Amino acid sequence: MEFCDDDLSKFEADGAAPLPTTDEQGYVECDGARIWYASYGTGSPVVLLHGGLGHSGNWGYQVPALTKRGYRAIVIDSRGHGRSSRDARKYTYELMASDVLAILDALQIEKASLVGWSDGACISLILAMMAPQRAAGVFFFGCNMDPSGTKEIEFGPTLKRCFSRHAKDYALLSATPDQFSAFVDAVDEMMKTEPNCTKEQLERIHVPVSIVQSEHDEFIKQDHAEYLAEAIPNANFVRLAGVSHFAPLQRPELFNNAVFDFLDKLAS
Repeated sequence: MEFCDDDLSKFEADGAAPLPTTDEQGYVECDGARIWYASYGTGSPVVLLHGGLGHSGNWGYQVPALTKRGYRAIVIDSRGHGRSSRDARKYTYELMASDVLAILDALQIEKASLVGWSDGACISLILAMMAPQRAAGVFFFGCNMDPSGTKEIEFGPTLKRCFSRHAKDYALLSATPDQFSAFVDAVDEMMKTEPNCTKEQLERIHVPVSIVQSEHDEFIKQDHAEYLAEAIPNANFVRLAGVSHFAPLQRPELFNNAVFDFLDKLAS
């Protein structure tokens, strides 16, 4: 029977499935921060970038599925998230994309497929714009690339459960466990002004991209996702039925199959 957690009650109580154990994990010093990463399995590298306020453990249903399919799954805690630290500078997506490049350099990975969720999707696409030679392709799930793409947020029960889990995890993982409110404010400040890509910038992206939009996404307008798929030259649009912004947690099999379809096309 397919796992299902549509209202995130399981996620609020227990988090995602635990990440597997690995000896290949640690920190990379990068531009005023210590960035945590972990690597699992062998094969073609796939970098998983989590959403805002979350951390790498949110990929607990994806990492084992990827390694079972013969991929090397690499997770990274974004700057200031999870186990990673930050300095006093404001968050920017470009800065966090640079952190990902530093991890790739440290692991001696020339090129990787990028799977991004929410803020992680934006980081992935920004990286592909900054260093296209390092991105085999971008699976872009649930994010905007300019301010017009976001909805008015209704803070309903599902969002409250997710936020509650993020607060608990921050207290457990962060080097500054009592600063969750300041952390939320700093991330929110970035989201209010970024990303802000023009159509001309999007048209200059030439790596393969899947723009993936859930049927019930709480944050992103579907017409914005469709616009991104039209504006980016080598992009396609994928709609995930029956799920929301939290599809990797709600129905992992559905989400994972979409990721595998994307990776299979890159390999063909």
